[in-house]
Amino acid sequence: MQNLKVTRPDFPKGYVDNPTASVSWEYVIKRLSESKNYWLSSVRPDGRPHVIPRWAVYVDGKIYYDGSPETRHAQNIVQNPQVSLHLESGDQVIIAEGLSKAAGKPKPELARQIAKAYCAKYEQFDYAPKPDQWDAGGLYEFTPHKVLAWTQFTEDPTKFVLTTD
Repeated sequence: MQNLKVTRPDFPKGYVDNPTASVSWEYVIKRLSESKNYWLSSVRPDGRPHVIPRWAVYVDGKIYYDGSPETRHAQNIVQNPQVSLHLESGDQVIIAEGLSKAAGKPKPELARQIAKAYCAKYEQFDYAPKPDQWDAGGLYEFTPHKVLAWTQFTEDPTKFVLTTD
């Protein structure tokens, strides 16, 4: 079971002194579910950052993306699974931090859910994976632990901390 704690991000004095609203977790889920492009930031073995846009889907509280295990980001998460993920907008902001790992062969029902979500978003761009596409690997699972979100920086910055029982 996942627990959700809602607070404010920590900002230096003078940045956001009197926020008047909060972003809802439902809004965050909607944005994570509907967004087309996700920016994934990982760390190279020598400590340098690596950022890449990914297509991804949000299913059951996790973000799934795929790609070859030979890609730079896939090699990075083997060494250091700590990643950040940001949606494209700098105004309607969703920034997630958490752990990413190779998902292995997903269970059939999960594979169907992921494939269906991918097809709904990306089939118009000629990407429509079948549920067995990841049987030999190439699927990655990002579990967010902290999410920062705002729609108006000075009015509704919100921090979500997710923990598991």
